[in-house]
Amino acid sequence: MTVYLGATVRTSAEITHTVSSSDIIIHSGWNSANLRNDISLIKIPATSSSSRISAVKLPSISNSYSTFVGDVAVASGWGRTSDTSSGVATNLQYVDLTVITNTKCAQTYGTSVVTDSTLCVATTDAKSTCNGDSGGPLVLKSSSEQIGLTSFGASAGCEKGYPAAFTRVTSYLDWLKTNTGI
Repeated sequence: MTVYLGATVRTSAEITHTVSSSDIIIHSGWNSANLRNDISLIKIPATSSSSRISAVKLPSISNSYSTFVGDVAVASGWGRTSDTSSGVATNLQYVDLTVITNTKCAQTYGTSVVTDSTLCVATTDAKSTCNGDSGGPLVLKSSSEQIGLTSFGASAGCEKGYPAAFTRVTSYLDWLKTNTGI
């Protein structure tokens, strides 16, 4: 796998790293049937920061019980830009989205899929994450902390107004520390 860093154009990275499968840590509890533990890590060599490359902040342990409901966060990725697009975006796309309650999200996806380790956002005006954005960040606007990883959306399409779901980073702070030391 090749990791591209410092890119806002998908094919123009400031730095690339090729990593082997042994450098990918998939959560041992990952379950594709119910989408639980949808989190992985990719180990890359030490990389210098630049104006386009910097580490995102993780939420503190003290935020572990925050629901973030009502907070605005930015989702970004190079996925499809519409339900009818045939390919992924060339330029990095991003959108401000508002976190909603898991109760509201479960009205669409059910409580067997929406669990405490899920974080959902409202999608309006056909603005959402879409196919190809999976694994991308959801970052709080107020603090620049990554609170989510793009996980799933409605099979009906990303422009339909159904909630978009993310892996809740605060549910995995211990797992992240165990696997990274951070």
